[in-house]
Amino acid sequence: MDPFEDTLRRLRETFQAGHTRSAEFRAAQLRGLGRFLQDNKQLLHDALAQDLHKSAFESELSEVAISQGEVNLALRNLRAWMKDEHVPKSLATQLDSAFIRKEPFGLVLIIAPWNYPLNLTLVPLVGALAAGNCVVLKPSEISKSIEKILAEELPRYLDQSCFAVVLGGPQETGQLLEHRFDYIFFTGSPRVGKIVMTAAAKHLTPVTLELGGKNPCYVDDNCDPQIVANRVAWFRYFNAGQTCVAPDYLLCSPEMQERLLPALQSTITRFYGDDPQSSPNLGRIINQKHFQRLRALLGCGRVAIGGQSDEHDRYIAPTVLVDVQEAEPVMQEEIFGPILPIMNVRGVDEAIEFINRREKPLALYAFSNSSQVVKRILAQTSSGGFCGNDGFMHITLASLPFGGVGASGIGRYHGKFSFDTFSHHRACLLRSPGMEKLNAIRYPPHSPRHLRKLVVAMEARDCSCTLL
Repeated sequence: MDPFEDTLRRLRETFQAGHTRSAEFRAAQLRGLGRFLQDNKQLLHDALAQDLHKSAFESELSEVAISQGEVNLALRNLRAWMKDEHVPKSLATQLDSAFIRKEPFGLVLIIAPWNYPLNLTLVPLVGALAAGNCVVLKPSEISKSIEKILAEELPRYLDQSCFAVVLGGPQETGQLLEHRFDYIFFTGSPRVGKIVMTAAAKHLTPVTLELGGKNPCYVDDNCDPQIVANRVAWFRYFNAGQTCVAPDYLLCSPEMQERLLPALQSTITRFYGDDPQSSPNLGRIINQKHFQRLRALLGCGRVAIGGQSDEHDRYIAPTVLVDVQEAEPVMQEEIFGPILPIMNVRGVDEAIEFINRREKPLALYAFSNSSQVVKRILAQTSSGGFCGNDGFMHITLASLPFGGVGASGIGRYHGKFSFDTFSHHRACLLRSPGMEKLNAIRYPPHSPRHLRKLVVAMEARDCSCTLL
């Protein structure tokens, strides 16, 4: 017996009845989502600490506050986002009304990951609800404490005729993907992303795939090593390195490496103390499987900083590796942990060449006191996002799209981009049933004179006035 059939039928019936389309209904769901975050804030902090040993600071900053900010932004702008967007017209359509209508897709599926199990679940959910869809939410079974709260508490705040949480692991997700959805939003690894895309293709279902990859970070010789160390260490070891936009490796000259290593050691000690394992500000690896994978990577290159681990505590110290070879595993797979390899290059030319011969990353970083160096790397590379002289601060701006390119993902979201992702942009033209004489030149019998007039009349114009 199909465990999802009744739920999916109920949600489709709700959508087909038009219940989710009004601005009032959408706003009510968003307000409910906001109340869920406020009413359960301490419960969510405790769950994030249980799953990932996240500090209250990290949980509030990267999970709760960002989710609440997206809710608030959508509520402030919902009617403006929903409004028909009138577009420029040609001479042939000057008397018509031409516009783009943002319509909900219908029944959408959101499959969330474990590393930011609240943020990466609720931020796409905000976009899906704001756009007027019915939603099936599949939280990660790996972050068990957050999964429990999302399954038991969240549905109480939303209209359950248009929203459902489904649970399970890979087998249940596979069963779920056999069903037809109108849109699928997936965040996770490229390997699973291919499975999701294959399943979606059977129904010609559009997808957003938020994946990952190995994000480069170039450090120019013209830098203050202590400033670089502060910023790199913060965003490499945030959430114990389990962040899809964290820098996966540094590229710098041997001379900069010699200046950077003592600065990184100083910063790590200042951030986490002489014994980082006892620091309340350092997270833990999500489970034993990922711990064992990461501990094996400590054998690559040479440990310059850190390298300690504790299997019972799922602890891996903030680590820097040097003398790393490109063919080693730590440079072949996304690390997703508190390990930072340094690769040596002779300068910006070699760094750009190194970056461009690999898959396009989700994020790319460049540090230099020279704006020309930063702008050159921006101009001569490709990535989902880019930040000069800092870490992942670009993803905190809802006014910027977040998403990958090539192997790092398909699609984008955050802020209005989320609303647009979950909306079908319908092309609409409303014409008068009268004034048929104006159409005579397009009907047979054709003539060169009529063709010339029609070509001119159909040329794009900048005028966006609407007469009807």
